[in-house]
Amino acid sequence: MTSLHAPPPSISLFGFNLSHRSRLAQFLLTSTAVLTFHVAQGYIQELILQLKPLRAFPNYFTLVQFVCFTILAYGERLVFERSIKRRKAPLQTYAIIALFTIGTMGLSNAAVMRLNYPTHMMFKSCKLIPVMIGSILILGKRYSLYDMLACLCMTIGLIFFTLADSQVQPEFDLLGVWLVCCALVADAVIGNVQEKAMKEYKPSNSEMILFSYSIGAVYLLVFDFFFGSFKQAFWLWWEYPFKSYVLTTFYSFAGYLGVNCVLNLVRHFGALIAVTVTTFRKTITIILSFIAFTKPFTFQYLWSGSIVAFGIYLNAYGQNQKSFESSARSLCSRVLMKWRRTTNDHSRYPADIV
Repeated sequence: MTSLHAPPPSISLFGFNLSHRSRLAQFLLTSTAVLTFHVAQGYIQELILQLKPLRAFPNYFTLVQFVCFTILAYGERLVFERSIKRRKAPLQTYAIIALFTIGTMGLSNAAVMRLNYPTHMMFKSCKLIPVMIGSILILGKRYSLYDMLACLCMTIGLIFFTLADSQVQPEFDLLGVWLVCCALVADAVIGNVQEKAMKEYKPSNSEMILFSYSIGAVYLLVFDFFFGSFKQAFWLWWEYPFKSYVLTTFYSFAGYLGVNCVLNLVRHFGALIAVTVTTFRKTITIILSFIAFTKPFTFQYLWSGSIVAFGIYLNAYGQNQKSFESSARSLCSRVLMKWRRTTNDHSRYPADIV
């Protein structure tokens, strides 16, 4: 974990160079951008979901989102990466990533059309659970005590949060729970595939997004046109152009910028600080959901959500324990040295003490 008081590294945010600013200012600007864009994304998504006819076509919503991400990634490469003209990773790799991306975002969008939005956010925060189960069963991997406790806390918190939702929500749909669970599994798989591709070929973030989402958009278009209800969804969305196309464009734009800000946090400040900021963002999004959109509330949401948040922090601490402890020791040593220096100065010049 990198100290916020360390010398400022070379860092840019959407093409703006922040290297001349202090380390703390860089962190505040980046984390504020994360909170702003992702909270705005969550609010816009709930606005879209208020129009119930649109919930019948989650595939079309995913298609529009993929098209928006493709356009934004192409624009970023055109403006900020003019010198990069060649594709680094092969198309076959992006074709595989596109399939898993459809599984992740498509199933997630289908789930949020059926679930209460705070419940959906809680499930999306717990990707560690399918990752650990799959690694233990398939790879025989062993995890630390922190990871095991984190998984246990997340599981218990999710169970009680879902039970609370089923009791207070008149339209609770168990299928939505299964869909978001499948989305989490796909999300866990795609993380490994993307990591392998980035280590092997070292493509930029915009290249990864451009080719995986453009190929995914082709997949979705072909499937929805021949096997889905593309024409029906298109004309239904056209009846509500602002709440469908316009808001989905803003939703995708906010999500794209938010993802880039999170990647900057991870790269320059470490995973622990990034997890802290994103967890705080999800908390704000859930609170805003209850305030801005009328929905039943029970205190079981509060304490079960706190258990999930505690599990997220246990996982982050377990993964960054060594860097966290070394940073804490460094901070303590600096404070102790300053205190000793001050004590020596006072003992040397007692007349200065008033």
